[in-house]
Amino acid sequence: MNSDPVQVRLSGAGGQGLITAGVILAEAALLDGKNVVQTQTYGPEARLGSSKAEVIISATTIAYPQVTVPDILLCLSLEAAKKYMSLVHHDTLVVLDSTIGPEVTGRGRIVRLPMTATAVATGGKMAANTVALGALNRLTGLVSPESLRRAVLARVPERFRALNAAAIEAGERLASPAEAPA
Repeated sequence: MNSDPVQVRLSGAGGQGLITAGVILAEAALLDGKNVVQTQTYGPEARLGSSKAEVIISATTIAYPQVTVPDILLCLSLEAAKKYMSLVHHDTLVVLDSTIGPEVTGRGRIVRLPMTATAVATGGKMAANTVALGALNRLTGLVSPESLRRAVLARVPERFRALNAAAIEAGERLASPAEAPA
């Protein structure tokens, strides 16, 4: 991404690990020496309610700590896509899980990837957030791959490190910069 700062919104249902994904992305950017702001919101339900993590990454000082219009929008649930698709601009990279049907359209450069299915094939649906981070980073180059791996492996419990390392790689294989629409 050439924009600075880059505004990222990660959205889905509670329990999909998007708050953790936002923290990991922010930590990876810090490891790269960038300035970062990370915020999060979620519904009153701990599981299945809506959740959103926002991360602003910049090489310079961040003047406003809230995402206004995302440069990147990730949606892992239909509800999140319906809620946030209208809040993007025509240049926003919108990455949707392939479980979100074709009825969801809108502005932005839309990429659909089977992130949840890839997580299941990798070893567990709970790793969909990590697959998504690997794919998103491969598409955008937001942070260095090494910093992303370090941040993921530092954040997850030891018993899940092998699964999450495999999930990052699966996400990276799932996406390539050429898949991001021009």
